[in-house]
Amino acid sequence: MARISGVDIPREKQVLFSLQYIHGIGSSVSKKILTDLKIDPTKKVKDLTEEEVSHIREKIDKEYNVEGELRKEVTMNIKRLIEIGSRRGIRHRRNLPVRGQRTRTNARTKRGAKKTVAGRGQKRGATKK
Repeated sequence: MARISGVDIPREKQVLFSLQYIHGIGSSVSKKILTDLKIDPTKKVKDLTEEEVSHIREKIDKEYNVEGELRKEVTMNIKRLIEIGSRRGIRHRRNLPVRGQRTRTNARTKRGAKKTVAGRGQKRGATKK
């Protein structure tokens, strides 16, 4: 396996897709890196020369914020939002959806498992036995 930015990328896949295993590199960035370095995107990682791998490694290290740095930057941004008390920061603190999604229904992933409330199971107008 080729090791780029601390990540072992799969050898049996095409370079275009294996670069996407690195946090912070998606499909468009992967395409851009390979076109800039004039490397065939359909080439398998195992068929790359050591020189090509080192060129990819250098380009990513110089130009892109990936893996640990990127994760740290994102968490610092969230902490800053919480600290200044913005609406987005409050939503992060309460563990609710941040980008305007509804929460009356859905949002189960963020809100967690259903919490049952006593007396909610009966239909309106029904009397107890």
